[in-house]
Amino acid sequence: MKNKSDLVDLVSRRIEFLKKEDIDKGISEILVYISSTLSKGKRVEIRGFGSLSLRPRSSRIGRNPKTGTSIVINKKYHPYFRASKSLKRKLNS
Repeated sequence: MKNKSDLVDLVSRRIEFLKKEDIDKGISEILVYISSTLSKGKRVEIRGFGSLSLRPRSSRIGRNPKTGTSIVINKKYHPYFRASKSLKRKLNS
């Protein structure tokens, strides 16, 4: 699976009574919910799969590769996924 449309195709083959358009809308809504929840600084947990949260990257000194001058890279947040115990067991069995 490479992208969202591949996921839509996979789900539509497994759940034949749903239209592809409805599956696409459902997946889009899930992604919007996850994005908006993370942007509020909250954690998203999907039981049996894992949780998504934000982790801070502290500010640091970087270097412009063209000029070699030092620049300050401000503090940023990046998404972090932690797999559930049951997912880890499935992957390692």
